[in-house]
Amino acid sequence: MAWALWGCSPWLVLLCACAWGHPKPLDQREDVRNCSISPPYLPVTAVNTTAQLTALRQQMHTQNLSAYIIPDTDAHMSEYISKYDQRRAWMTGFTGSAGIAVVTMGKAALWTDSRYWTQAERQMDCNWELHKEVGTTPIVTWLLAEIPVGGHVGFDPFLFSIDSWESYDAALRESDRELVSITINLVDLVWGSERPAVPSEPIYALQEAFTGSTWQEKVSDIRSQMQKRHEAPTAVLLSALDETAWLFNLRGSDIPYNPFFYSYTLLTDSSIRLFANKSRFNSEALQYLNSGCTGSMCVQLEDYSQVRDSVQAYTSGDVRIWIGTSYTSYGLYEVIPEEKLVADAYSPVMITKAVKNSKEQTLLRASHVRDAVAVIRYLVWLEKNVPKGTVDEFSGAEQLEKFRGEEEFFSGSSFETISASGLNAALAHYSPTKELHRKLSSDEMYLLDSGGQYWDGTTDITRTVHWGTPSAFQKEVYTRVLIGNIDLSRLVFPAATSGRMVEAFARRALWDVGLNYGHGTGHGIGNFLCVHEWPVGFQSNNIAMAKGMFTSIEPGYYQDGEFGIRIEDVVLVVEAQTKYPGTYLTFEVVSLVPYDQNLIDVSLLSPEQLQYLNRYYQTIREKVGPELQRRQLSEELSWLQRHTEPLSARAAPAASWAPLMTVSTLAILGWSV
Repeated sequence: MAWALWGCSPWLVLLCACAWGHPKPLDQREDVRNCSISPPYLPVTAVNTTAQLTALRQQMHTQNLSAYIIPDTDAHMSEYISKYDQRRAWMTGFTGSAGIAVVTMGKAALWTDSRYWTQAERQMDCNWELHKEVGTTPIVTWLLAEIPVGGHVGFDPFLFSIDSWESYDAALRESDRELVSITINLVDLVWGSERPAVPSEPIYALQEAFTGSTWQEKVSDIRSQMQKRHEAPTAVLLSALDETAWLFNLRGSDIPYNPFFYSYTLLTDSSIRLFANKSRFNSEALQYLNSGCTGSMCVQLEDYSQVRDSVQAYTSGDVRIWIGTSYTSYGLYEVIPEEKLVADAYSPVMITKAVKNSKEQTLLRASHVRDAVAVIRYLVWLEKNVPKGTVDEFSGAEQLEKFRGEEEFFSGSSFETISASGLNAALAHYSPTKELHRKLSSDEMYLLDSGGQYWDGTTDITRTVHWGTPSAFQKEVYTRVLIGNIDLSRLVFPAATSGRMVEAFARRALWDVGLNYGHGTGHGIGNFLCVHEWPVGFQSNNIAMAKGMFTSIEPGYYQDGEFGIRIEDVVLVVEAQTKYPGTYLTFEVVSLVPYDQNLIDVSLLSPEQLQYLNRYYQTIREKVGPELQRRQLSEELSWLQRHTEPLSARAAPAASWAPLMTVSTLAILGWSV
């Protein structure tokens, strides 16, 4: 899945999908609402928010607030949030995944990025201003103009990251306004009985067959890391939901696309305290946690809502708490005295989890074999049905879900499927709905970015196909995207190199002809955990690459209003075999679905790239072919054999890019590790 800074929602497609051209830039379009007339003109999709705003302002008045900030996250800084935590959506009517709302006693405003401008206009009523900017600075600038000197700006500290709090607090304090932490969320008070119920499905333990280590081994390892740390922390506080899920090998279903449950963990040198809803642990789960335990290896279950008070009480002793600042909310941070804090960007659990042991690697590889079967079945199904004109983007995504659902250990999608035909594929984060979608056509490109959650692993793969006759430009660009994927996948680099230092290899073939893409090149991936697992990847705030990490590699290209291309594989970081001694790494591709040969211009490939591609096809045959045979999927096996036939050069390519690429790219980047 594209780890992007930009993308799209179906609301944008509603405006441009039928245009077949280059739409006017969104920031130059007039708001579809007309709030200057009486009565105002609003789309039928706009939500009346007068009642909730009135009630919220009453709460603000009680708290002596001039403004109240409503973020779009939960108390764990989760990428996906449950309906229970969608406060901003309920207050504004705007359901996009990114946006911050601010309410004053006289105005209400929303800030969001270009993916969601049209959607916001169509969902918000005239109570709301839409600001087409993101970041703390424009919000603070607006606040300073709207609230008086000495005014109080309220916020829920559990919904603010430490960085967010520092940014707002510093900017407001400089201008004689005060940021006020209020632990009782005012939106929750207003929402009342209309608020969706807190998730209550059972929390369960993974079978030992699907875990790399026991939870006791993991706890012992983290405690060992605590002892080796020079600040001598006495506890580790875990806030991200995947941290607790990984540590105890427990799973739940509270968060869309992620098998997590609301939880915190305070792991000390002498106790294990798990904060969650106790009633959701059945007798089997309780026995799993505490059967035969003694002393410091017994898990104390405490109520989820008590974590702040418990952490504050713990700090009264001679202790030091180790946290990862990226996922710890200000609500917990503010009760830990500075002198008792040991802070890193990521907790030791987040760093440890990023490196998979040999069993976890085996499990993830196995999940990708079965996932490849599902995707291949879908591609075969598309080849038969698209020419009939009976498949659209949404029905196609449903069919893929059906195929994945027939695979062993399947537990749902790992994110909302991006099933995009023609010009919709130019919108990197487009997903169809039952109401808004396009027909798939043999005359257009089709981009499929999808993934599954399996008990043994999480998958994420993107393939772009064309069933007809692609243009010369489409073939060239597809091949250059493929070259970027190949060149980064086969790269050999020194151990401990940061992903950002090698990311340009995925762009080089596009850069050569003046093209590029506007999203990240890859992200980490978990074992039945997050599809976007931090802190692995190719961005500036990712940690250095290490043996045992999994990441995606996903270059792309997007021609506005026409088509989009992305090729994504999940890869494992492995030791490289080099001619001379040294510690070097490379990638092993574990995604196992052929690329579309109809879109490959072989003349653009160097001999090394062609050789790599043919070896990859042979690997697919060796790993997926037997599974298709075992399942007696003869039609899919024949398809696989056709689509993995070795490619041969049709024209003498230019000299290998590898030496030139290494020199030029490293010069651009100013190489350092």
